[in-house]
Order: sequence, then structure tokens, then C-alpha cells
Amino acid sequence: MTRSRKRKLQRQTGRPSAMRALAAGVPTLLAGMSVAYAQTTEGGLEEIIVTAQKRSEDLQSVPLSIQAFSTQKLEELNVQKFDDYVKYLPSVSYQTFGPGFASVYMRGVASGGDGNHSGSLPSVGIYLDEQPITTIQGALDVHLYDIQRVEALAGPQGTLYGASSQAGTLRIITNKPDASAFEASYGLEVNSVEGGDLGYLAEGMVNLPINDRTAVRLVGWHRHDAGYIDNVYRERTFPTSGITANNADFVEDNYNEADTTGARAALQVDLTDNWTITPQLMAQKQETNGSWAYDTTVGALKLAHGYPETSDDRWTQAALTVEGRVANLDLVYAGSYLKRDVDTESDYSDYSYWYDTLYGYGAYWYDDNGDLIDPSQYIQGKDRYNRYTHELRVSSDADQRFRFVGGVFLQRQEHDIQQRYKIDGLGSQLSVTGWEDTIWLTKQLRVDKDFAVFGEFSFDFTDNLTGTIGARYFESDNSLKGFFGFNDGYVSNPAYGEGYCNSLPATPDTFNGAPCKVFDKTTKEDGVTPRVNLTYKFTDEAMVYATYSEGFRPGGINRRGTLPPYEADWLTNYEIGWKTTWFDNRLRFNGAVFSQEWQDFQFSLLGANGLTEINNAGAAQIDGVEMDLSWAVTDRLGISAGFAWLDSELTENYCGFVNANGKPETRPDCPSVDDDGNPTTSDPEAPKGTPLPVTPELKANATVRYKFPVGTFDSYVQGSVIYSDERTTDLRVAENAIIGNMPSYTIADFAAGFGRDDWTLELFVSNVFDKLAQVSRFAQCAESVCGEEVYVVPQRPRTIGIKFSQEF
Repeated sequence: MTRSRKRKLQRQTGRPSAMRALAAGVPTLLAGMSVAYAQTTEGGLEEIIVTAQKRSEDLQSVPLSIQAFSTQKLEELNVQKFDDYVKYLPSVSYQTFGPGFASVYMRGVASGGDGNHSGSLPSVGIYLDEQPITTIQGALDVHLYDIQRVEALAGPQGTLYGASSQAGTLRIITNKPDASAFEASYGLEVNSVEGGDLGYLAEGMVNLPINDRTAVRLVGWHRHDAGYIDNVYRERTFPTSGITANNADFVEDNYNEADTTGARAALQVDLTDNWTITPQLMAQKQETNGSWAYDTTVGALKLAHGYPETSDDRWTQAALTVEGRVANLDLVYAGSYLKRDVDTESDYSDYSYWYDTLYGYGAYWYDDNGDLIDPSQYIQGKDRYNRYTHELRVSSDADQRFRFVGGVFLQRQEHDIQQRYKIDGLGSQLSVTGWEDTIWLTKQLRVDKDFAVFGEFSFDFTDNLTGTIGARYFESDNSLKGFFGFNDGYVSNPAYGEGYCNSLPATPDTFNGAPCKVFDKTTKEDGVTPRVNLTYKFTDEAMVYATYSEGFRPGGINRRGTLPPYEADWLTNYEIGWKTTWFDNRLRFNGAVFSQEWQDFQFSLLGANGLTEINNAGAAQIDGVEMDLSWAVTDRLGISAGFAWLDSELTENYCGFVNANGKPETRPDCPSVDDDGNPTTSDPEAPKGTPLPVTPELKANATVRYKFPVGTFDSYVQGSVIYSDERTTDLRVAENAIIGNMPSYTIADFAAGFGRDDWTLELFVSNVFDKLAQVSRFAQCAESVCGEEVYVVPQRPRTIGIKFSQEF
């Protein structure tokens, strides 16, 4: 992209002046098919430029399911983190255990149970500018300030975005340095959570031109999220030993809180009119304390835990983008290195209590004197991620009748995994060798490597009809090796840890401090994901399109290395959509209908000893409708509304295991054995017709914003309503009955403000009616054991805040 073209794009997508935004802004819908939150100008809705197809285009001309928040819309909705914007995306659902640990799903492509550190790769890719930042345990919780836009691409994006964009892609695009003018801004906020503590925020940005070809942009932030869940006193007596434990040392009101501190620095240099380099460094540290879930047996927004529950999540991303032009071709190189270190502590005493209650588990745990001890477990985890990505692509001019974009992609992800399941005072003969008080140790190294060649070609058959065909050839190489298991003093089964080490013919070397390397496995795959599209434009304001696309997710190795690998799963999408603009660009109505077939989908569950295992579960079908409406009623009043409706279900029975060929068993009479080992049959764990979990059948939102003058001030009021249907928590019928469904909810947000020239003062209330909306439901261990004690992660209770911001 040339320098002159970039300047034109900056004028199209840059932040409106304060007076212009207050006098003419209207929020539009972010929902379903292709939604852009834009500001109204005199005479209608503003044009939104997106880069979803790896080139700059008007949103309304792109035949894709795109949702986009502009800078101004992010500010209007007071979006600061992942939870804030995802609730306005009807096609997106998620589960989370706290900040930085969210599993994201799009269009109902969800089986539940994801997010384990050695589980399936994500089905939704998350990008920061040009670089993927998705890690196994969850999406980075990037603080959103000075962001140009957020794009959500629903449906398989395998052609341009690869393996972890099987069901969709979320893209966070930062504002870049601008050599044309000095710019600065800051914001200060204080807020109060109902029944909780005070939170606060300070953030700022400065854009510094160095000369007419060079600029630096510096951004910084610190946010404190207040707690609202109480850790209350409880005594627990273990039946086997009679030992009574309590959590007196950890009793605390507003137990859960988080502090997020980060910075971003970017340099942009226009080497010539045709070549630009943009190195960028971004770092963030997020420290949390407490649990973000409450215990339903203790009470709403309460739990009773007696061990540390913390997370220290530190990550740094270094990125380099080089843009240039050779002849009539645009060239882009995007490379990045992401380092993420996560240290966690978590209470796991429910596991100990319920196994003792049901199976006499407490009899196995004693000290060096042979005396029984408190068997309560807790977990200490260390996760070390390193991710390297490189992409080189070339594209032709977008205004040519025949045009293309293509390139190569290379990625390597490393994940060093350490988890210690500990019992204080544990006898040395029961502890994993070299790891004091450790009942179970996971010490593994996971490496996921990807290589791909991709391309899309478009041809205008006529001025109205365009065809696009694309494909991505990929190779994946995923490996997992290391140690998992107990000490021989606890279990003699050689398949579970040190027993395997002792069975080796020679004294084994340790593996990163673990007793030995229990397994070392690799799985490799290759294939092609295609995309075909036809677009017909009736006029410049109305078009329809039809798309066939595929997405995939590579297979991998089970954490319990004695189990077979799980295979890749595939998503096939059939979609018909439309984009229309009416009444001189005052009304925008977009939508799509789609049908998706999900084959051999990967399903995570808690197996023996509470270990996550991944199986291929069979097939499912997801049919849906997405629509959005954006209406600039007047230059002062804007209304937006949108929804997504989904019908998802299994199209085959799921027995819960694979057959002799390694394929998921789907027969109605699932083969089994009785207690005496005789052949018998059982019912499927999830019969054909079972709905997929996590995603609601209907999710909708609506926003109204009205601007008006008060004396010499520009003022506004805004209200939003978000609705979600009831959702199941587990694919398996019996387990879902134990944990229970997440009920439907309706949440309302309100904001009002006024300002003059370059400053604004705003009051906001989120979750006005203080609804206890549920995001996740789970038990600490297998549902059949720990299901009596269910935890719920809620959305934040009613929060009232005031924010002052200023621009220079």
C-alpha cells in the first residue's frame, strides 16, 4: 500500500473530531452477519473500512460475515476487555474461569470442555493486528485502548487464516503511528461493583511525529477490577480420617480482584512512498487473586476455599510489519514473537472431599510417620509459551477485474507445561521423586507446527457478478512428550508415572526435572481447505452472495500419553447472505442464513483420575440465521438491533469411546461390558439430536443513543439491552443433568455524558438490574463424583462508574 493510499485510508477510518462525533454519531448494530459500528454523519452512516480479506475494503462491499467495532464505538460502549465487547456479538459465545482463560466459540461450533493446557487447539483464532495470539488455555485478555477497530469474522476462515480459525476469527487492530500530526489522549475512571469493592482505570496515548516520514505511538494503561465474590468460613470433616479442615486463613470479602498493567510502543517509518516498516512491542501483566466462580452449595457470590487461588499472567509480543509495492503488486511481511508466562495456584479440595466421601480416598494419604493427614489437594501450575509466526503475502490492485491475494504462512508454538497436585505434609514415599508433597506431576512439552500456502482469486464476470475461489494447503506437525503420574508408593500401575520409569531397561534420564520421559508422540496431517463465493450486486447499495467454505482443526496427542491421538475435525459451511443500504445511507440491513456440518469433532472430557482426554465425538449440524439493522433516525438519534438464531444438534449417536479403527463409536446400542466382563450394550452418552452445549439458541442485542445540546455542552444518553437464551453445559446427557443448564438472561446497560471541545465526562451503569447472568457452570472433578458441588462464573454484578477523558 503506497503512502498516499494509506493517508487516504487514515482520513476514511480515523477518529472523528469530538464535535463531529457528539453532533452526528449513531451506534450501529454489531450482530449476526456483517455489522459495523459506525458514526452517522450529515446524511447517513459513515463508511467503515475493514481488512478481513487481507486488503482494505468498504465493509458493505465484502461478501463475508463481518462484525466491526470502530474506535468511537469501542469508546461509546466503554469496552476495555474481552468480556465487554463479546456480549455485543450474537454469533459469539464463550466459557471462562477468569481473566485470560476464556474459550471462544462462533456460530454454535462448541462441544464444551475446552481450555485445558494440553487439550484441543481453539476453533476461533484471535489476532492482534497481523499476528495470531491464541494460546491453548485461553485468549489473551488484551486491554482495549487506542484500538482502531475490532473485527469478528463468523464462519470458517481456513483459507486466509488457517487452522485455529475453523469456526471464525476475532481481530484486534491497533491505531498506528501517524507522521502527519501530534495527537494525545488520556482517560481516568473509577467504578463501584454492587456488593463489592471499588475499581479504577488510568490510560493514555501519545502520537509523536519525528519527521514527515516517521512517527512513534506510545500507549499505557493500568486497570484494577474490583472483587465481588466472598470467601466465607467453612469447616469440612473427611469421613475416612475424621480430620476437620477449615479455611480460616483465607476468609475475605470481595475475594476476586485483578490488576492489569501494560504498554504498547510502535514505530512507523515510510522509507519511500512505496515502502513502510512498522515494528511494535506490546507487553501486559495481569495479576488476579481469588476465584471468579461462586459455589452454589455455599450461596450466590460466595465460596469456601482454603488454599491460594492466584494467577500471574505475563506476556510480551514483538511484531514487525513490512509493507511495500513492486510494480502493481502490494507485498506484506508480518512476523511476530509471543512469549507468555502464566503462574497459577488453585484450590482442588472438592476432589479430595468427594472422593473420600464416596470411595474412602482419605485412607491413602499419610505422613512419614504413617499417620493420616488432611488429604485436601491444591494445584500449582507453570505454563511457558513461545510462539513464532511468519507470513509473506502478495496482492494485486483491488480495482482490477481479475485480482488475487496469496502467500505462505509458518508457525511454531511451544508450550512447557508443569502442574503439581499437592497435599501438605505428604509422606516422602508417596510424593513424586524430587517433588516434595506432590501427589501427581505433569511435566510435558507440547510443540505445534504449521506450514501453509494460501490464495484467493476473484474475477468480475460482469459489473454486477463476481466469483471468488480460494484454497489453503496446510501441513501440521503436533507433538507432546514428557512425564505424567504418581509415585510408585501410591500406585503400582506402570501406565501412571514412576512405575513406567522403573520398568525401563536402563536408568532413565530425568525430563526437565521429572523422574523420566513417559511418552514421546507426534501426529502429522496435511490437507486443503477450499472456499468458493459468488456475489451479485443489484446496485451500489444492495448485494447478495453465496459461499461454500471449509475449516479444520488439527488433531493432537492426549495428555495421558497412553491414549491414542485424536484426529483433525472439519467444518463445512453453506451460506447465503445479503448487505443492503437504504434511504440515502440512513438504514443498513444485513443478514445471512447458513448451514454447517461438523465432522469428527473433538470433544474434551474428564476421564480417569480427573485427567482431560480428547476423543472425536462424531458429527453435528448447525443451522442458523443472523441479521442486523442500523438506523440513523435523525442526525441525533440512532437505533441498532440484531440477533443470531441457531439450531445445533448431533447427527450421530455418541457412545463415549472409539472403535477398533479409532473412529468414534456411533451405534444406537453402544457396545460395552458388564461388571463381570461379559459383552453387553449401553445407551449412548449423547444420542442423535442432542443439542451442542454452551451456545444459546437465540442471542440478541439492541442499542439506542440520543445526542442533544445542553447550553454550550454536547450531551448524550445511551441504553443497551442484551438477551441470551438458556444453554446446556455438557454434550453428555447424564453429566449435563448433574451440572444443570445455564438459564436465560436479559442485561441492560446505561450511559450518559456531556463534553465540550476536547473533553468528555461520562456516567455509566452496566448490568443495571443486577442480574446474576451465568457464563459457565462446572465441577472441580468428574461430574459423577464432584457434581454435588457446582460452581458458576457470573457476569459482573451491577457496576456504576464515572469516566473523564480528554484528547489533544
